[in-house]
Amino acid sequence: MAQGDIALDDMALNNDHPQGATPLDPDELAGLKFAHVTKRGELDHLEQANIQAGLQWLQRTKRTDILTEDFVRTLHKRLFGDVWRWAGTFRKTEKSIGIDPVKIAVELHHLLGDTQYWIEHETFPPLEIAARFHHKLVYIHPFPNGNGRHARIMADVILTKIYGSPAIDWAGGYDLQSMNERRDIYIQALRAADERDYKLMFSFVGYEQS
Repeated sequence: MAQGDIALDDMALNNDHPQGATPLDPDELAGLKFAHVTKRGELDHLEQANIQAGLQWLQRTKRTDILTEDFVRTLHKRLFGDVWRWAGTFRKTEKSIGIDPVKIAVELHHLLGDTQYWIEHETFPPLEIAARFHHKLVYIHPFPNGNGRHARIMADVILTKIYGSPAIDWAGGYDLQSMNERRDIYIQALRAADERDYKLMFSFVGYEQS
């Protein structure tokens, strides 16, 4: 069996994913770089190590082209590329979450342009911009997996690198990758924002509207 070719009968990676997470199809699972991984806990450990390495890269990088497709894709690859061969590549299959994959590039382009406009014209305060950007990026769901974590980090990048503001305390003392009260509220906030009701999302990120 080649590295990354997984016996799906033994694969438990999709059996215990938390609410709101995106199950992987067989082709996507085949992109796993570690053939020995068959359990969710093992995968979580590998991904967390990769994310930490990606965050270290983010601290070091001098890049300023944050609101570009290239940066969005590069960041995803930095966060997940040690684990998944398809990291940084837009998904090609439809999911229960996310837009039609053929529209991803266009919708992402619109989001990046809108966000640049909001920043340049001070349409919203920084934390509101980050919250709105985060929701829309999750809504688009550009990648096969890792979209929530990637979108949270992208929102933090806007705050820290563009505004010099603190990052959002997304976890609030919890693990957002596991089922708990904090994740339930997060999922509810995303779903409300899908209907253009951002009150829960703003509350979740600690933004108090005047």
